[in-house]
Amino acid sequence: MDRLQQKLTEENLKFRLTDKKSYNKKIILGSIVASLVAATPFLFYLYEYVPDVEKWETIFGTYNSIEYGSANVAMWVLAMKAVPLFLSLIWFFTCRHWWYHALLVPIAMFTFQFVSALNFDLRYVDEFEIIWLLPIMAIVFPSIYLIRAKMFNQINDADKTMEELEEEFMIKPKTFWGKVKQYF
Repeated sequence: MDRLQQKLTEENLKFRLTDKKSYNKKIILGSIVASLVAATPFLFYLYEYVPDVEKWETIFGTYNSIEYGSANVAMWVLAMKAVPLFLSLIWFFTCRHWWYHALLVPIAMFTFQFVSALNFDLRYVDEFEIIWLLPIMAIVFPSIYLIRAKMFNQINDADKTMEELEEEFMIKPKTFWGKVKQYF
């Protein structure tokens, strides 16, 4: 019994030992992501520093608010669309669960809302985005269902736990760009 327990302990330690450089990289990357998430309220409230004028002169150029009537309102609308998109993208790229593809639906919705908010001549924002999301949902939902069905078939056929199956279905690119390239 003691020998079996020692063997199991050694196997667990083998999986826990990591290269110090990769561990430091993960700590730094995790700290950056956590700081960005913690900074989102500050990013959202940056619109308050935009003047309440129709024509706003900046170092990047002149912004003329056509439909909104105020540069402050226009930046508020953009912040309302950009911050949830930003948080959804962080969640998508850091999620370790098998169902993370379901996050593509809200990401597509927030992207569509952000782009339509950028189109300042558009009179009705957030009207018909569900129609544009239908093709994405038509691909994502069946894919998730098929992955789930495959997992439960393997649970019934083998003596694997749910965590082992999630590990098996998880795609783990080494870098951030590797994860981005995985989808394009």
